[in-house]
Amino acid sequence: MVRRPVAWVVAVVLLVEALGIAGLNWFLGVVVDRQDMSLAGLDPDVMSVSSKIGGLVFGAYFALCALVALLVAVRDRAPAGLGRILLISAAVVHGLLGAFTWGLVGWTAFVFMIAVLGLIVLVLMTYDGQAAPDRPADAAPDGGKGGDGSPVGGSPAGGSPVTPPPAPTTP
Repeated sequence: MVRRPVAWVVAVVLLVEALGIAGLNWFLGVVVDRQDMSLAGLDPDVMSVSSKIGGLVFGAYFALCALVALLVAVRDRAPAGLGRILLISAAVVHGLLGAFTWGLVGWTAFVFMIAVLGLIVLVLMTYDGQAAPDRPADAAPDGGKGGDGSPVGGSPAGGSPVTPPPAPTTP
């Protein structure tokens, strides 16, 4: 059952973008190789190979981000650790690419980049600190008991796991 489809959409969009970027850089590498022209004295073969390698690395990065979004969708949980860092870095990359594409490519590419940025941020914010709808946020896998048998939260009386601090007293 799909509860929040935004992570599925982000996974598909990032995977398509990964394939598109890898394909575009590969095509540019082939064009440079067939032109056999030098840019500021650089070897055309080095430019061609570096374009292809850069496209594959950048495509693999976006594919890894798509995998993280897919895991978020399947698990219905917020990304943690390296996955969260990858999605945040992908959001930053899309913001920077959006800024560059406004001036270099046009407003349609800018809108696409900002839309993907918004989707990634939506995944990060939608799943942030929330439990799945069918699971209460304070449910523990061992029946609500901590490792020592006391209720979760450390309060032996079964109170709230977050208790307010005692009121200050004046001497």
